[in-house]
Amino acid sequence: MTELRRQESRGAASRRLPTVADLRAWKGRRQLTMLRYFSLDEAAAAEAAGIDIASVPAEIVLDPRYRAVAPTVFSMTGQTHLEMGTPDDYLRWCGNALNRGADAVYCSGSLKTVEKLSREYFPVVGHVGLVPTRATWTGGFKAVGKTAEAALRLFKEVKAYESAGAFAVEIEVLPAEVADEISKRVEILLWSMGAGAGCDAQYLFANDILGYTEGHVPRHARTYRDFDAEYARLQRERIAAFTEYAADVAGGAFPQDCHLIRMDPRELEKFIDGVDRQ
Repeated sequence: MTELRRQESRGAASRRLPTVADLRAWKGRRQLTMLRYFSLDEAAAAEAAGIDIASVPAEIVLDPRYRAVAPTVFSMTGQTHLEMGTPDDYLRWCGNALNRGADAVYCSGSLKTVEKLSREYFPVVGHVGLVPTRATWTGGFKAVGKTAEAALRLFKEVKAYESAGAFAVEIEVLPAEVADEISKRVEILLWSMGAGAGCDAQYLFANDILGYTEGHVPRHARTYRDFDAEYARLQRERIAAFTEYAADVAGGAFPQDCHLIRMDPRELEKFIDGVDRQ
């Protein structure tokens, strides 16, 4: 084993699932990495890469196999207020999510709902800036906080989440200077999606990183691999393999003797004799 591999092995062995207290203690001391991913394969890759935090669809994080592949990734899940319903609906859903392996819950609902969850000791993550489910109130899918007045509203919103008991907020698509100044003045964690390095975590979607986003790729995203081209190559390979299989069947090249089970010739003779007697 090389020295690098020994160091990687020691690092993997020492890594553990962080708590909310750990994340809070790291504020201002290090930049955390955060992903939104969509499969167990991506979860396993995040674990191997040492990603700190993930936003995970419920059907993935609640899969019984999830913690086997991502045991040390702090994993948030949730539903939007458009899908969830009342604060009591949120409470029941979040209780089930935490019981089944989630570490925190995302809430796009009102501060009243956030406060209700936090009072029951649920680790709650809010959302400020460009919030897709509330984008009509901020003018659609575009940057927010570009004026002093708008930036002050964002600061007050972050403080309100802090007062309501949330331990973190996603802060999305606003000037980096604004996010930086807010972060200096609050204890709540800021998870940046297009809001600069002055926050506590950098947040990207796996599909943007891997190059398989359909449609618009946001300005704040960075593509590191071209999986779209790889998926296209794999599809061509699928078609080629199926075509070759069909041709082998038509030409008699499949199945071959190695694909078959053979009967003892004496048993075969008895079988044919029995059939002929019918």
